[in-house]
Amino acid sequence: MKDRLADLAEYKGNEDGETVIIEKDHFMDDFFQQVEEIRNNIAKIAQNVEEVKKQHSIILSAPNPEGRTKEELEELNEEIKKIANKIRARLKAIEQSFEQGENASRTSVDLRIRKTQHSVLAHKFVEVMTEYNETQTLFRERSKCRIQRQLEITGKTTTDEELEEMLESGNPSIFTSDVCISAPAMSLFYSTAPALQECVSRSLLVSLSLSILPKIISDSQITRQALNEIESRHKDIMKLESSIKELHEMFMDMAMFVETQKHRVK
Repeated sequence: MKDRLADLAEYKGNEDGETVIIEKDHFMDDFFQQVEEIRNNIAKIAQNVEEVKKQHSIILSAPNPEGRTKEELEELNEEIKKIANKIRARLKAIEQSFEQGENASRTSVDLRIRKTQHSVLAHKFVEVMTEYNETQTLFRERSKCRIQRQLEITGKTTTDEELEEMLESGNPSIFTSDVCISAPAMSLFYSTAPALQECVSRSLLVSLSLSILPKIISDSQITRQALNEIESRHKDIMKLESSIKELHEMFMDMAMFVETQKHRVK
């Protein structure tokens, strides 16, 4: 595109005409600086999206991910949102400048160059935000699958529809309200011990306790770990909900924006 500006400079006429062209070159230089800045910001979002994918993999592979990992993920999401809003504002500002350019002394060639560049940037922006949206949605689905598996460990099975209703309720206790941890079985065992003593010898009672209690404790630990993971992943999904909703609104806005540009560039 800059080569095109060099071609335009050949059309020098008198001193007045030359002055107009110099101003035009300066104007287009400013425009291309904006283009470069937007392009760099889009590349930054793409880079952050790849980092988000890595953080998602780490979180999904660990029952209880480190708090720092989740903090880093939140920071990445916030930065993406901040840059995306900045890009959208810049693209809209450029679009508004087209009307001013059409009413000013800009050549049709200049205007077409700007519209073409603007359209390319808008398409790239929509592409990278689409990938980000798909990444967030996939993370939600995989987190939901983990919750479903952990519920099965606690003895509770749910359909996809039931799980969605639970997630939408926003109440983490709904997952664990009717789940019984095996620990109460220990107190039951101890409460019946006196009665057992009347029927069996002390040595047999000790033998029974040594064989049964480890299993009870083990089951209790597994169930508690499953419940902790369920609550943790439910919180992750709740944080995602607002982000996905906001992202969807931005995506729809930019998709319509790009569709409008198709007709303007022609």
